[in-house]
Amino acid sequence: MQLNQVTVPAHDVAASVAFYRLLGLRLIVDSIPRYARLQCPDGEATLSVHLVDAPISGEGPIIYFECADLDAQVARLQAAGIVFDSPLQDQPWLWREARLRDPAGNVVILYWAGHNRLDPPWRVA
Repeated sequence: MQLNQVTVPAHDVAASVAFYRLLGLRLIVDSIPRYARLQCPDGEATLSVHLVDAPISGEGPIIYFECADLDAQVARLQAAGIVFDSPLQDQPWLWREARLRDPAGNVVILYWAGHNRLDPPWRVA
């Protein structure tokens, strides 16, 4: 089994697409203003953005993007005017990450975990 895509809600699909393109994703389906699909720069995973009319409330999805060059990516995005909710931090679960939000308010975490992503010291045998 392989994860195909995650779909996130948005009130302004075009603004969300611009945000995710700035992160490095490539637009592959353009049905703006109602829907768009983007492909991650590495691998085959995709992210869809779907227009919603109702207010987005509650925790919602949390989207993790793994970046081998995390510090450089965060610096590039900050230089482009992206505001982060939390700065780069080394976490107790052995990941380095920074948290931000897309234009719809969905939580996005850029991180680097290296071998700890799939093989942390506490992994179940």
